[in-house]
Amino acid sequence: MTGRRMRLMGIAAAALACVLVAAGCSPSSGQADVTDPAFVTTPATTAAASTPSSSQVTVTVPAGTTSDTASGGSTSTTPEPTTPTTPSTSSSTPPPVPAAKVTTTPATGSKGISPVAPISVKVAEGTLQKVSLKNSQTGVTVEGKMAADKLSWTVTPELGYGKNYTLTSTAVNAEGKASTHETTFATITPDNQTDASTFPRDGWKVGVGQPVSVVFDEPITDKKAAQDAITISTNPKQEGAFRWFSDSEVHWRPKVYWKPGTKVSVKVDIYGKDLGGGLYGMQDEAFSFTVGDSMIAEIDDNSKIMVIKKNGAVIKEMPVSLGSNTYPTYNGVHVVAESYEEKIMDSSTWGLTGTGAYRTRVEWAVRISSTGEFVHAAPWSVWAQGSENVSHGCVNVSTENAKWFYDNFTFGDIVDIKNTVGTDLQSWDGYGDWQLSWDVYRQGSA
Repeated sequence: MTGRRMRLMGIAAAALACVLVAAGCSPSSGQADVTDPAFVTTPATTAAASTPSSSQVTVTVPAGTTSDTASGGSTSTTPEPTTPTTPSTSSSTPPPVPAAKVTTTPATGSKGISPVAPISVKVAEGTLQKVSLKNSQTGVTVEGKMAADKLSWTVTPELGYGKNYTLTSTAVNAEGKASTHETTFATITPDNQTDASTFPRDGWKVGVGQPVSVVFDEPITDKKAAQDAITISTNPKQEGAFRWFSDSEVHWRPKVYWKPGTKVSVKVDIYGKDLGGGLYGMQDEAFSFTVGDSMIAEIDDNSKIMVIKKNGAVIKEMPVSLGSNTYPTYNGVHVVAESYEEKIMDSSTWGLTGTGAYRTRVEWAVRISSTGEFVHAAPWSVWAQGSENVSHGCVNVSTENAKWFYDNFTFGDIVDIKNTVGTDLQSWDGYGDWQLSWDVYRQGSA
């Protein structure tokens, strides 16, 4: 054969080998290799491949094709068709900005809200732009306070009993998109209300023995709630305690007599407070007073002399006539509660009528118990003062001494009486608070 024909035959043989390989066949061990250096295929380089010699023909087997070399033959499986994979691309669209989230207290639709409960609006994922609280019945807007960072709004007003309100707020999210939120609620309508009277009066100067007194015009079933609504502040600080003397009257006194010069502030914040059984406070009370000099009158029935001390120093003495053995004066610490230039003394007010009864006008009368004991002028008994007891329980002194006592003793000053044949003053009688030891007194707290 000529060289041209040999070359053509070599090309044909190589093409046949490619067809056989593509069909999954491999030449038998007896077949000759194609060695024409003009027909050599160079494979792609891989980590496991080695570079073929110039006399080898390297054919890449399609994926899914297998070769069985142990039997000297070859088997193949048809490759699974594959789905072209589309390259993934990252989205350039940012996530949506969340809306401002507004929370209100109370929640919308709430009923029976205390008229002094705190009202608030808070926002997340944004800021508050405007908040209004409006009485739905009157249209009156209640002023509130926006926080500097505009994340909250609060108000603690007296909203009134039995009122309906609408709370409207506008908030914007991070991209400035506004949203409006509306909440409605109603305040409590009490079954009953109570008012409180207090003593001493605002701005007064009182004696070292004056308790704080709060008297309600309705019986209190939840004494703890009522007591918690009362705040006593003293300067300088003094330890004290509450004691309930009835279902409607509570006192507060210091452990020992007030220090002269003490300033006392009292708040009775009962408005909007549930005091038990559907009873709510009608209005709050607040007052302040100052403690003056320590004025203490000590009376010993053995001597029948009143010794008066101012801030611990004796400044005056005067003879007295106390209650007779039939109507003895009570022993114990009495507290001045009232003063009169003139007073009708009527024995029927404490149960004495008929024989021995009286109705007498006296001067310079200073009350020291609620059962009728006074220090007062008794010119008719001057002869007995300092030596004999002839009264119906009062402390009789001369007109001159009665005037001095009236001028110098005030609410809360002390008259301490001892050694009479009578019983002890009861703690509920006037301001008999000091008749109880400290431990016993504070056991009366709610």
